[in-house]
Amino acid sequence: MPEYPDLTVYLSALGPRVVGHTLEGVRLGSPFVLRSVEPPLTSTFGRAVTGLRRIGKRLVFELEGELFLVVHLMVAGRLSWKDQGAKLPGRVGLAAFDFSSGTLVLTEVSTKKRAALHVAKGEAALKAFERGGLEVMSAHLDEFAEALRRENHTLKRSLTDPRLFSAIGNAYSDEILHRAKLSPVKQTRALTGEEIGRLFEATRAVLGEWTLRLSEETGDGWPEKVTAFRPEMAVHGKHKQPCPVCGAPIQRIVYAENETDYCARCQTGGKLLADRSLSRLLKDDWPKTLDELEEYVASRSHSR
Repeated sequence: MPEYPDLTVYLSALGPRVVGHTLEGVRLGSPFVLRSVEPPLTSTFGRAVTGLRRIGKRLVFELEGELFLVVHLMVAGRLSWKDQGAKLPGRVGLAAFDFSSGTLVLTEVSTKKRAALHVAKGEAALKAFERGGLEVMSAHLDEFAEALRRENHTLKRSLTDPRLFSAIGNAYSDEILHRAKLSPVKQTRALTGEEIGRLFEATRAVLGEWTLRLSEETGDGWPEKVTAFRPEMAVHGKHKQPCPVCGAPIQRIVYAENETDYCARCQTGGKLLADRSLSRLLKDDWPKTLDELEEYVASRSHSR
């Protein structure tokens, strides 16, 4: 799912392309992408774009007459900029926004169509999309600490909760926790003041560094490679690869559709976090530490 750095770069790329230009029409490839009926989508046609903003993980197009187009990319939604009137891709094309300057195409490469488009009228209607999450890049440490301690959850869950923190998801939460040297399953109310400060600085640093990196990669072009898995990442998507800090193999736990990647040596004092499926399968044989895991892997190799 596109997170703070990706969404920020999308907005930067959209600005010079659509602000001040007219939205001439919207072509829907799937009627299900449009999740609102009032005001009608046609009411936005022929109106100039006056600004852009982000609400959490949603991108907002501000139009004349206090109308707003709200786009949520969800997990697999992506945007691309094409010549005006570009054809909408058959199976993955959800919508084409035809501006006087070009066409913005919304695609979703997934069997689960989750990306969404809403039309809202007035600032009051727009507030319905706010989840209340803190914008960490403009927040103070005390605000961050208050949000973190508001509910007692694991760090991973809290960082990715849009009611607590804005636009942080699965990928960058892994990177943040690795940078802060904190376990993803540590309870938020068990954190010390020093650990909260460390997490605050790591969050701002990781999001800031990746936003700058992606901005420099994109330049004046369009961000074509928006992905949750990047080779420069420290732990996310790096299962079994060496940690860039200590060299230990990156570990992974999987729950439902989400995975958490972490370094046991850097983040959990060498303790392995129990993966639900594997620990259920192995039961008492599940290794508890990195050393035990290495012994287990070695014994399995010798027995073959």
